[in-house]
Amino acid sequence: MNVGEIMLKYIARRILILLPVLVGVAFLIFSIMDLTPGDPAQIILGEAATPEAVHQLREELGLNDGFFVRFARYVMDVARGDFGLSYRTRLPVVEEIAARMPNTITLAFFGMTLAVSIGLPIGIISAVKQYSLIDGLSLIAALILTSMPAFWLGLMLMLQFSLNLDWFPSVGADTLRHFVLPSVTLAVGTMAILIRMTRGTMLEVIRQDYIRTAKAKGASTRRVIFRHALRNALLPVITIIGINFGAMLGGAMIIETVFAMPGLGTLIIASIRALDKPVIMAAVLFVAIIVGIINLLVDVLYVYIDPRLKSQYVKVKH
Repeated sequence: MNVGEIMLKYIARRILILLPVLVGVAFLIFSIMDLTPGDPAQIILGEAATPEAVHQLREELGLNDGFFVRFARYVMDVARGDFGLSYRTRLPVVEEIAARMPNTITLAFFGMTLAVSIGLPIGIISAVKQYSLIDGLSLIAALILTSMPAFWLGLMLMLQFSLNLDWFPSVGADTLRHFVLPSVTLAVGTMAILIRMTRGTMLEVIRQDYIRTAKAKGASTRRVIFRHALRNALLPVITIIGINFGAMLGGAMIIETVFAMPGLGTLIIASIRALDKPVIMAAVLFVAIIVGIINLLVDVLYVYIDPRLKSQYVKVKH
């Protein structure tokens, strides 16, 4: 059995582990929604509906069944790809999610790309030039960026670059220009974390014996940093990136509200106000699936970055 086949089995095993996690998430959200005050049948029919009509709709929707019966039926429906109908629009929930999900994923992707492309190099430079002016300024900047609430920063960017300078639009998601200010707002927190994490791991790695040996053999500073030190320092940084991408999906929902972007965030908030339980359930499950996939990709990436993990798979092969 070669390494590729072993990795495929590992991925399949991780996907199987993800399934009970999703069931657990579904059970938790279903329980919360069930305890939330409000009658779905009354919401669908409106306040003017008669008690008889409400009772009949509850029977049709199976709302009079027990909790575990309704949850088991929901899980089986989801397994078939049926997430139900929205109480507000009476449209399939999948269509509601599909219309909003791309904007949320795009915003999270742009935010993470910006955070990595700026935070990683600054962290490396800060570690290589420890205690220098650049190091001090980067740590101060990271502290300031960490302290700023995202919604406040979004409002300040909107006020300056949309209202005063008119460089970027303040609301909507029609063009790439609409994603600039939200992406910056979303990226700053993760950027600050990456600066500090990259600096710390790089400082720990460059003090190792094999780094001093490489320098003693005459290797250039660039080769030592990028070929030897950075490769080993990236593992905890990749973990932070994977974890924070999931957090960014949640943060993107808040930023979408600030910039009035039609994404999952605005959809969930509107659904919570209307007690649209099928949409809330589906949105949370979709986010959980994305986070699970990101964590799986991070684990697979470990094998290709860390030679020690790769050697373990080679040993299994023999």
